[in-house]
Amino acid sequence: MNHPSQFYTHQKATHQEALARIKRKLNLSSTLRLLLFLGIIGSIYATFGYWKLMAGVLLVELVLFVFLVVRHGKIVYERDLLKALVAINETELKVLDRDFYDLPSGKEYHDPTHFYSQDIDLFGRGSFFQYLNRTALESGTEVLAHIVKANEITDIPAKQKAIQELSTLPEWRQQFSGIASLVKTEVPASTVVDWLQAYTPFIPKGTKIGTRIFSGLSLVALVLYFFGFIHGGLVIGWFLLGLAIVGRFVKKINELAAYVGKIQSTFDQYYKLLAKIEEQPFTSDLLKAKRAHIINTSQKASGVLRIFSRYLDAFDQRNNILVGIIANGFFLRDLLVVSNIETWITAHKDDVAIWFEIIAFFDAYNSLGNYDFNHPSHTYPEITNTQVTLKATQTAHPLLDPKKAVLNDVTIDTEQFFIITGANMAGKSTFLRTVALHIVMSNIGLPVCAQKTSYTPIKLITSMRTTDSLTDDESYFFSELKRLKFIVDEIKNDRYFIILDEILKGTNSTDKAIGSRKFVDKLVASKSTGIIATHDLSLCEAAKELAQVKNYYFDARIENDELYFDYTFKEGICQNMNASFLLKKMEIVD
Repeated sequence: MNHPSQFYTHQKATHQEALARIKRKLNLSSTLRLLLFLGIIGSIYATFGYWKLMAGVLLVELVLFVFLVVRHGKIVYERDLLKALVAINETELKVLDRDFYDLPSGKEYHDPTHFYSQDIDLFGRGSFFQYLNRTALESGTEVLAHIVKANEITDIPAKQKAIQELSTLPEWRQQFSGIASLVKTEVPASTVVDWLQAYTPFIPKGTKIGTRIFSGLSLVALVLYFFGFIHGGLVIGWFLLGLAIVGRFVKKINELAAYVGKIQSTFDQYYKLLAKIEEQPFTSDLLKAKRAHIINTSQKASGVLRIFSRYLDAFDQRNNILVGIIANGFFLRDLLVVSNIETWITAHKDDVAIWFEIIAFFDAYNSLGNYDFNHPSHTYPEITNTQVTLKATQTAHPLLDPKKAVLNDVTIDTEQFFIITGANMAGKSTFLRTVALHIVMSNIGLPVCAQKTSYTPIKLITSMRTTDSLTDDESYFFSELKRLKFIVDEIKNDRYFIILDEILKGTNSTDKAIGSRKFVDKLVASKSTGIIATHDLSLCEAAKELAQVKNYYFDARIENDELYFDYTFKEGICQNMNASFLLKKMEIVD
């Protein structure tokens, strides 16, 4: 498969064929269960009055019925997983056609005070996060949101290798995501971890041995009754004694059952996710290190978690009248199951937090690997430590249609500032967001939309979309000053690439020009690096006096009473503005 669309089309067709087969299998399974149910009714009618014969026949039929129910459940799971895999490939085909606006937008992670998220459309409808995110777990989404907001510049080559490796494992990634999508979350994973840590056992020690002794005596009593050695009244009395013993703890058992019913799906899928991680022999250092947390134990983490999942499944069966009453009366089943659950929690509650963290990490990193797979023409930045902060050839914003995007080259040295002028709608703001996202993606370890890139890692800070606040009683100008103060304070402590768009918009032209120039002087004196876009041509004079400042522009031209843009990044100062032309063209003014 040379193109992602070919892979997704093939996978979709393959899973749809398998789904059709599973549906036929499921119909047959349903028919068998119905026939057996009718057979049970028939056997009751045929053996009515022959109680011991009836009991023996019913026992065999019930065992067979339980087997069919369990088998049916497995087939249902296979069907649901195949449905999820079909949906995954359908989603990817839509996204390749740039239709991604119905995916989760991540708007809940929007933070106006963050270093850059508000200014570069990181979250929200049509955002980069919406385009990138394929997480299936809430915890994975949170990890991915943290990754894109982290502003970290460490271990970038290791991140790149991990993402590259996951990119080459599309089928594994889809299997992982398909399983994760089947988690029916009623309680967040973090809450489950906290509950396990705080859990206090209520079943007395020695209960497990006591239940086994009681169960053994119950079996003896039933056998003796079956062969006529004891009266049925003794069996009933023993049965009622069992119910009374369980009844002592029934309130707490019910409370536990209500809670574990909400987390059962989480553990049922999470052990399968751990198994997927265990089965894949990763080679990149980052993925190997994460995987090591779940395999460097005496038992496989998936196996340990699977045992707990089975305990929870067994507990859920108490709602069945045969289990909830008969098994409790004769075998103290609830006490045994709760004892198993509590023993497991005591032994492994500290491990669960680590296992859940690893699962969330892979869920998040699958999105990054998926991005690489979907963009074979993107390139990984060469990480350097030179005087050049960013050198990108033929770069564009990744959310622009590649068929229409105008590619530009940009090279900016460390401690250098660009002042960009240009006509309205000529491409200044898009260029600023292109460079900003280029830096963010490079720091994450993602490939970028460029033919070639070399990059000396640096953190990003921006001021492009300052707004006023009625609730905080702040004017637009004061909000902007607060943002600029934030930038000034931050660059005292660390290196940042600074991107500003039309600073000091909230004051008059003369005051704006004076203030903007002083701010540029301060940034240059701080040995910062960055870009400032402005309509104020007087600010371009700084390039004559400061060697660190260079002027660039985006142009527009008017031909035959029409406005044309080439969206090309050029060195120099823009001479053509278009506000008056547009006002007349749109018949706003004469």
